[in-house]
Amino acid sequence: MKSFSGSLVIASLLLLLSFTYHAKAEVITLTPDTFSDKVKEKDTAWFVKFCVPWCKHCKNLGSLWEDLGKAMEGEDEIEVGEVDCATSKAVCTKVNIHSYPTFKLFYDGEEVAKYQGPRDVESLKSFVLEEAEKAAAKAHLDHDEL
Repeated sequence: MKSFSGSLVIASLLLLLSFTYHAKAEVITLTPDTFSDKVKEKDTAWFVKFCVPWCKHCKNLGSLWEDLGKAMEGEDEIEVGEVDCATSKAVCTKVNIHSYPTFKLFYDGEEVAKYQGPRDVESLKSFVLEEAEKAAAKAHLDHDEL
């Protein structure tokens, strides 16, 4: 009986840890109901992946986008999102998505950059940090001119 309850405690702890681990993946699924409001958040950069489930190039990304989400944890005012263009066609049409995967950076509701570089976490992270900083500086400069 002791080993059963000990196994139960261990299994419960592992389950709890797995929930904690998955909860930290900072990739937010955007839909037609949430996309516009989210990417318009003031002083926030959104790096968004646009994909469809049947695309082999999207499938080949594996856990790259989730890994990027984890790598971006703690970065203020930068969010990582994804849009399934099969179920959110209106969003993808609105932002001119014609191929998959497509990676775009939005700041204060405006598209500011499209990523076309290497598909690894470090390259993606460097791009989003650099472009978000440029977009924030430009937005603050534009705001000061008003």
